[in-house]
Amino acid sequence: MNFNIRDATKEDCKDELALYEKMPDQVKISHEDLERDGFCPNPCFGCLIAEVPEENKSKEGFTTVGYALYFYTYSTRKGRAVHLEDLYVMPEFRGFGIGKGLLSNVAKVTKEKQCALLQLSVLDWNTPSRDFYAARGAQDLTVTEGLHLIRFDEQSLDDLGNDAPKN
Repeated sequence: MNFNIRDATKEDCKDELALYEKMPDQVKISHEDLERDGFCPNPCFGCLIAEVPEENKSKEGFTTVGYALYFYTYSTRKGRAVHLEDLYVMPEFRGFGIGKGLLSNVAKVTKEKQCALLQLSVLDWNTPSRDFYAARGAQDLTVTEGLHLIRFDEQSLDDLGNDAPKN
């Protein structure tokens, strides 16, 4: 299948990934938040989209059939890094190389920005995605390095911030 990968514009934002990940109730940001944070002079993230020609559009009429959202981070051991937050391809377009194309383009951006690492998280039940990344050379650090993903939610951040020493 013929497809094109390009930088996203603010008109390209989608909600379908939350449904696939079985977490639609977890999405707490709006399209306005995405526009503000990603399409400003100093964006918090980058996003690539995959498009197919009009004649191959989805059942719902979309020509944008996948995306990769990433942001820059830093490792005190390795230096500059990229975190791939989301890589999503609509189910009917999987198996055509679109996911690999998106991932390869994120890897290219990672190297062009002189980053040493490309990191990501995968839900434990998502064996197809884990296998997809492993087949392309990714290493699962869960066991080998004993890493655990730790998160502070909004309330925890408020509580922790309120405990900061006053100057």
